[in-house]
Amino acid sequence: MASNELGKSTSPYLRQHADNPVHWREWSAEVFAEARERDVPVFLSVGYSACHWCHVMAHESFEDEATAAYLNENFVCVKVDREERPDVDAIYMQATVAMTGQGGWPMSVFLTPAAEPFFCGTYFPAEPRHGMATFRQVLESLVNAWRTKREDIDKVGRSVVDQLGARAAVVDGALDEATLAKAVDLLKVDFDPVDAGFGRAPKFPPSMVLDFLLRHHRRTGSAEALAMVAETCERMARGGMYDQLAGGFARYSVDGQWVIPHFEKMLYDNALLLDVYTHWWAITEEPLARRIATETADFLLAELRTPEGGFASALDADTEGEEGLYYVWSPDEMRSLLGDDDAAWVIELCDITGTFEHGTSVLQLRRDPDDPARWHQIQSVLRAARATRTYPGRDDKVVAAWNGLAITALARTGVVLGRPEYVEAAVAAAELVRQVHLDQAGILRRTSRDGVVGGAHGVLEDYAAYAQACLTLLGVTGNEAWLELAQTLLDRVLDQFVADGTFFDTAGDAEALVWRPQDATDNASPAGVSLAAEAFSTLASVTGSARYEAAAEQALQLSAAIAARAPRFAGRALAVAETIATGPLEIAIAGESTELLAVALKDAPWGTAIASGLPGSNVPLLAGRALVAGKPAAFVCRKFTCRLPVVLPEDLRSELTQPR
Repeated sequence: MASNELGKSTSPYLRQHADNPVHWREWSAEVFAEARERDVPVFLSVGYSACHWCHVMAHESFEDEATAAYLNENFVCVKVDREERPDVDAIYMQATVAMTGQGGWPMSVFLTPAAEPFFCGTYFPAEPRHGMATFRQVLESLVNAWRTKREDIDKVGRSVVDQLGARAAVVDGALDEATLAKAVDLLKVDFDPVDAGFGRAPKFPPSMVLDFLLRHHRRTGSAEALAMVAETCERMARGGMYDQLAGGFARYSVDGQWVIPHFEKMLYDNALLLDVYTHWWAITEEPLARRIATETADFLLAELRTPEGGFASALDADTEGEEGLYYVWSPDEMRSLLGDDDAAWVIELCDITGTFEHGTSVLQLRRDPDDPARWHQIQSVLRAARATRTYPGRDDKVVAAWNGLAITALARTGVVLGRPEYVEAAVAAAELVRQVHLDQAGILRRTSRDGVVGGAHGVLEDYAAYAQACLTLLGVTGNEAWLELAQTLLDRVLDQFVADGTFFDTAGDAEALVWRPQDATDNASPAGVSLAAEAFSTLASVTGSARYEAAAEQALQLSAAIAARAPRFAGRALAVAETIATGPLEIAIAGESTELLAVALKDAPWGTAIASGLPGSNVPLLAGRALVAGKPAAFVCRKFTCRLPVVLPEDLRSELTQPR
């Protein structure tokens, strides 16, 4: 019988369990071969490093010697990091939701040796709680059923796979202007007129929906769309979900007023929100938008950047076993650190009223301070005091898709806000992914840690998000090597991720699972197919290729039904459709001009394809585009048909903002 094998993993989450007495294995074909040989079920536990309840279940059950011994005797035990293997997570989460009506992490799934799920759940307590069965009771019941009702168990597993693995027919539909307008109307119904955001608590940052609404406002002038964005962005930025000392957003707000965060900080959230706040500033020049964009970018560089130049996945919610301990403050602490006068001022300013147990509160900033210099000085004191606390654990694996999102956001923000260090960081992260994650056969690996690549194949979101990042860098840096790489990645998508007229989330030459996952929902992060639509649309605009344009249309079709029915779960697809509805535009900049580039990124519809470079470039959009009187020139085009070139930034701005 195997011992615990997680110590050699590249996943920080799996390594957290390397000292458990459970004989954990990583997901592999050998796991199921062992289950067949021993004639026992497989216990699959899926989680991620920043997951609070994952840590709770680990402490209660997986660190318990008696529970571990029972697991080892009766099951083959498998630990999966959902961020490293989103394909495995997606399949068994679909089964968990179908069989129990709900999902979440930790996800606890029991499989036959054929990898077919027959019992699913999430967190199970070690002791009786709220009518829930204990984990040991669940295990004993399943072992008994395995021994006495094996035929029924096998039948359940096969039935689940047959039903959930059956691929639904692609529904005809289009993300046309009527669908975009209907989506805005549906979002207005879901909008919270009191506290902003959409729906009820818990409230997640609706970054992709906000991106769509901003693009819709650009195209149509809709004041209602812009107002929903402005109110939501302000409430999120001023509430407890935003770190008022160091920047960066927590995963979500537990309440409906954006006060109490679930404290984990995810790379994908902060990358997406960075892009939203930069876009909001580009349209309105709202000072709050610029401040939050700058602070969020600074947070990415200061707290998530790895020594190799990539970006780590997350910061934990817990410190010393207590959620949010690193981030909260009591009135007494304030008086001790600041003295009575400053403490009274900041207690009122930041609403430190004892929200949490032990009389602590997270900082809010519901209004701009009337004495900014005083606030900045207090921030410095509080940051220094917080630095003496135990820092949250960091999941320092580099995920290709999420780094792609960060690269795109940092590159845009760096140009639009005039912060070249953000562009430099974006290029460094893109180089890391190229050098470490991409093998000689052109296969993109999903994760790395400490510069060592993991074994898991990239999924569709990895290829598409990184390809879009490369295309963004083409416009920002003028280096045509980024176009070559994007084209290589997206050609592989067409070759390996498209079959029978539709997109899948896993490659045809990747490991075969019990069914092939396919999800067009934009949820916590963008769906792979939405990212593919964006990347193919951008590539088509830069190259003029009808093949890539058709791929973008095909990808968007998969999201049309969701967008028409539930636009909150199709935000990225709707945003891409908005950019396409503007033409889409293309901007070619011949020569090197940071001024023209900044105007192009700020004032063109967000997501517009931009190519910059010196005359003689091999980039198709730049072909025949020459300097004007020896000066860099910008060409605004549709389908490679361009207006007269302009050399002055203000003339380019007029070209991009005049009614059409």
